[in-house]
Amino acid sequence: AAMLAGLAPIANDSGARTGRRSIRAGRPAPRRALYMAALSARRYNPALTRFAKTLQAAGKPPKVILVAVMRKLVVLANCLLAQDRLWTPNPP
Repeated sequence: AAMLAGLAPIANDSGARTGRRSIRAGRPAPRRALYMAALSARRYNPALTRFAKTLQAAGKPPKVILVAVMRKLVVLANCLLAQDRLWTPNPP
């Protein structure tokens, strides 16, 4: 699901060299919608706020943190759809 939205980290490796991971491709419309949702979720969702603060403490740049929150939202939505349930602050 993250790959369809263009949020999956893609390796830039060749031989013994390991490069930086980046996101690319995917569908731009869902990525744009997730960007706005991630801005709001980072500010108002306590779990995602903690996740973002953890990444910030690790020294990650703000854009990387936002993309990580976007990817987390996609994974969460995929999980909720697979289990056919609604989101709750404390999962069952």
